Amino acid sequence: MDIDPRQYEDIAVNDNDVHSIVMSYLAHSCFTDTLESFTTSTGVKQTANLEDMEKRKKIYHLALEGSVLKAIELTEQFAPDLLEKNKDLHFDLLSLHFVGLVCTIKCTEALEFAQAKLAPFGKVQKYVEKLEDFMALLAYNEPEKSPMFHLLSLEYRQQVADSLNRALLANSNLPSYSAVERLMQQTTVVRQCLSQESRRVSSICFERLFEELEPR
Repeated sequence: MDIDPRQYEDIAVNDNDVHSIVMSYLAHSCFTDTLESFTTSTGVKQTANLEDMEKRKKIYHLALEGSVLKAIELTEQFAPDLLEKNKDLHFDLLSLHFVGLVCTIKCTEALEFAQAKLAPFGKVQKYVEKLEDFMALLAYNEPEKSPMFHLLSLEYRQQVADSLNRALLANSNLPSYSAVERLMQQTTVVRQCLSQESRRVSSICFERLFEELEPR
């Protein structure tokens, strides 16, 4: 359901709110240099911990680029108990390293890594199916053409790296999602509610119309 722009185009927007949203996105995404330039040009007070941002940025890019074991090592230094508490994230990171070994055709090394690091997760039922999917990649000469090809995609690595970044933020008592993401989520919910309400009103109107058309 689209809303007529005339209903909101004259509503004033506070500059401080806009600046806060932009800063939230830049800090969340670890755009340190851009954040510094933005705060300098706008005069807005800098509240983010730039040193921590740089650490998160390095960890994020290591995971995204496939240097997963190094990302895990730095994560354990930055947030010592994070992966111990977040088993799902730890599993995803280890699986990402396994996928990297498969992609570089290091099948023997991949199998040994799986036996040493991934097999213990098989004791928990929710990981069993995931493990089967990852291990199945070893059965294909061209795993990128297998039914599990999505596990080798950049999108999957992005998903895991994003999850790691959100976990690091939460561990530092910072919002896991940027203000922009929250606004988009809230906007989606509002649109869905408006659409449902519109359908409900339309349904009532049709019911009343049919009632009036029925012979008395």
